[in-house]
Amino acid sequence: MPLVPGVLPFSMVAGIAAVQVGFTPLESVMFSVIGYAGSAQLIAAQLYGAGSPLALIVLSSLVVNLRFAMYSASLLPLFGGVPGRARWPLAYLMTDQAYALTMGRPDTETDPVPYYAGAAVPMWLTWQTGTATGALLGARIPPEWPLDFAVPLSFIALLVPVLRTRPQLLAAAVSGAAAVAAHGLPFRLNLILGAACGVAAGLWAQQAERRRTGAQA
Repeated sequence: MPLVPGVLPFSMVAGIAAVQVGFTPLESVMFSVIGYAGSAQLIAAQLYGAGSPLALIVLSSLVVNLRFAMYSASLLPLFGGVPGRARWPLAYLMTDQAYALTMGRPDTETDPVPYYAGAAVPMWLTWQTGTATGALLGARIPPEWPLDFAVPLSFIALLVPVLRTRPQLLAAAVSGAAAVAAHGLPFRLNLILGAACGVAAGLWAQQAERRRTGAQA
């Protein structure tokens, strides 16, 4: 629940962006329900408003959200016993917040599937409520309100509690530095680059710790 205030303003921005490029409020809501994709919705709306071809809109949206492929791969061992048909709604509900909460759950013996659903469904409801609110209010929301600033704040709240080891701290520092340094890349590819660099740094640090522990033993 503490994450909801950070998600709601971001979803309102998505609803406003859809209306500003020509969608009706109903179309904006349906666009959000069908293409539940966070920041990719903003990219898709901007490209649609610019008259970009459909293929470019789809490709750009996929590139922006490539990080979810990494999330899914790391969640697969937890969902190994779930039938393939049941994984589709779980994949549809995937968000950064649901992934982080599931991987950082305090009791690792807890069944991850209902835990994941318990994190993902409120995120979905919050996002759709915010999108509908933004689409209906539209231009009535003052432009000086920094709604998008709530997004990094919510991610910081997710990240800090799960950084417990040196490899995790190094991975976070390297990924953040790489993402900022590559901020000028198109289609938010800096996020993918930052994630890859963070994973590499974390694995290196983890292996170094194992070697050091083995030498001491």
